Amino acid sequence: VQLQASGGGLVQAGGSLRLSCTASGRTLSNYNMGWFRQAPGKEREFVASISWNTGSTGYAGSVKGRFTISRDNAKNTANLQMNNLQPEDTAVYYCGATRGVVTTTTMMYWGQGTLVTVSS
Repeated sequence: VQLQASGGGLVQAGGSLRLSCTASGRTLSNYNMGWFRQAPGKEREFVASISWNTGSTGYAGSVKGRFTISRDNAKNTANLQMNNLQPEDTAVYYCGATRGVVTTTTMMYWGQGTLVTVSS
């Protein structure tokens, strides 16, 4: 599976962005999907996840209520709608796919990352 993350950019605080993760080479329908981010000088951290079968979602506390993860198995994509963005959300955002639990160390496939910059 090859993952392509897109949708990053520069936005002012309070603004919104929608990230997309598109897969090629294999269907994503049997994979749990996750979004992660890595800010400069920090370790990669979990942002959100969505299961392949029930569609159940999970979020980091710092983004809960502002970010929404979704998936479209027919289009082989997973999306992250980010609202009310804050400067602390500035990071490179990565999508990943796994058959198991979504964590920073268990993803089988990673996208290349897309930069989100939030100005104050």
